[in-house]
Amino acid sequence: MTSGIPYDSAESRAICGAITAIMTGVSYATSAEMAKELGAFPDYERNAEAMLKVMRNHKRAAEGLAEGYEGLSTLPVPLDHDACPDRNLIARAVAAWSNAVALGESHGYRNAQASVIAPTGTIGLVMDCDTTGIEPDFALVKFKKLAGGGYFKIINRAVPEALETLGYDEAQIAEIIAHAVGHGTLAEAPGINHEALREKGFTDDKIAELEAGLAAAFDIKFAVNKFTLGEEFCKDVLGFDEVQLADFNFDMLAAAGR
Repeated sequence: MTSGIPYDSAESRAICGAITAIMTGVSYATSAEMAKELGAFPDYERNAEAMLKVMRNHKRAAEGLAEGYEGLSTLPVPLDHDACPDRNLIARAVAAWSNAVALGESHGYRNAQASVIAPTGTIGLVMDCDTTGIEPDFALVKFKKLAGGGYFKIINRAVPEALETLGYDEAQIAEIIAHAVGHGTLAEAPGINHEALREKGFTDDKIAELEAGLAAAFDIKFAVNKFTLGEEFCKDVLGFDEVQLADFNFDMLAAAGR
């Protein structure tokens, strides 16, 4: 509840929609103002007609229109003017998009995309965003959790740019990025590799199972466990007992001497 309005109600959805429309409309208006001084984004002229069509459709949605959209087979859900208890938000949303379209028609846009809202991880990647969420980059490598399980590792895009500025060539940059993100395999890895695993009793089949789990693992410990290797193998070959395997804090690699 916020100010007496239920969280999942038509009123709250209309308020959120109006605020989002204002934010995005002002963003594109600002982008058009930047384009006036700096020029539009690369290849804008070739895409101007399509870009402006998208902007006009956004404007129609902000105006709450149910028809009149250009070139759409699936119509968007327009801003619900009647459900919004704050009429000022509606007025500001409509004004923001009117301004965004008018300025864009005159100057183009500096940005091909200006904003994105959840699910930010997936949409962010499609929009070439530098992060997969609302927070700024805070690490060299980012992890995106996949809907089907596992993680997708992404290098912080500032890293290759910084390395290029420092004078590294393309091959060196690629090698550094691969080291930071990880190779996703234990083959020829220092310390823990296929030879070391065979010394511990791993068969080729078990090594293959472990390798299959590494690609989507957040950490190597997430792949080296009873779920990947099987309880029978962990007990009979690696020598761990029921209590150890049931403990979620149990570090199988450390216990195995690796």
